[in-house]
Amino acid sequence: MKIAILPGDGIGTEIVDQAVNVLNALGEKFELETAPVGGAGYAAHGHPLPEGTLKLAKEADAILFGAVGDWQYDNLERSLRPEQAILGLRKHLGLFANLRPAILYPELANASTLKPEVVSGLDILIIRELTGDVYFGQPRGVRTAPDGAFKGEREGFDTMRYAEPEIRRIAHVAFQAAQKRDKRLTSVDKANVLETFQFWRDIVTEVHQEYPDVALDHMYIDNAAMQLVRAPKKFDVIVTGNMFGDILSDQAAMLTGSIGMLPSASLDANNKGLYEPSHGSAPDIAGKNIANPLATILSAAMMLRFSLNKAEQADRIDNAVKKVLAQGLRTADIYEAGTTKVGTIEMGAAVVKALG
Repeated sequence: MKIAILPGDGIGTEIVDQAVNVLNALGEKFELETAPVGGAGYAAHGHPLPEGTLKLAKEADAILFGAVGDWQYDNLERSLRPEQAILGLRKHLGLFANLRPAILYPELANASTLKPEVVSGLDILIIRELTGDVYFGQPRGVRTAPDGAFKGEREGFDTMRYAEPEIRRIAHVAFQAAQKRDKRLTSVDKANVLETFQFWRDIVTEVHQEYPDVALDHMYIDNAAMQLVRAPKKFDVIVTGNMFGDILSDQAAMLTGSIGMLPSASLDANNKGLYEPSHGSAPDIAGKNIANPLATILSAAMMLRFSLNKAEQADRIDNAVKKVLAQGLRTADIYEAGTTKVGTIEMGAAVVKALG
């Protein structure tokens, strides 16, 4: 089993190092190969997604990804900025389904910004369509407005669009995920305003006919955002488009106490995937040994479960994370009085030790 290790920028190297240590401690024979990506890719090869890195990602059975982004590259043209690496990987590898579980561990109930009674027992799965929507729609750019109230003035424009097959395939992923959980699916859209999302709602409703055992409801994005902080436990599985999913998944992360606890998987049609923490590269804390590696370690567990068919080893990692939290170990982002603050390296080592 070949795993491409793409640490990226900022804290990416630190957190991926800890996840790799956990993988190595499992006693499995993984072939791990590292390559630069993001700002590191640009520094090494003049492009955020170098040809060698893309080749490795295509050949690998799965990809473990850190984070990309660094302020020193903000003035580059958009096509060369670090963030283009992850967009390029999604496009070239056909990674259309983003799975983001938001689980509140009992020990972190007080770390959430919401009252414990509102979030205790939270277990949500957000499924975000990843290769369509306004992020990839064409045409896009900056131009002189051809008409309207501001004709002749400069305007920026992006195109929101979804093809029927894109909606159908993500809907199937969502319904199938719901079948394995509580059989409840909420489809989030903005059908009252956007033609694209009226079309989305129509197609999801059609696909629902193939899954009569799953209860489907539709919710507008603004209401969904409100309900996610008002009564988050009413949700089980949420499916939505690229932009709305980007926003809701980060919002859900804070329900769990910290975005440093939120893993994610981005899958193709054959369950090959890229696995990464949901947080960014945080260059302001890079090298300080304070970043939370648990989201990356949990992403490695998802990789074992979804792409490498190693459910038993995935369970070992999940249980090890639960053990270290029960022991009271906390990185700075989830620290509270009465617990023990540890650094990135110490937290990773504790998970390795808890593997048993």
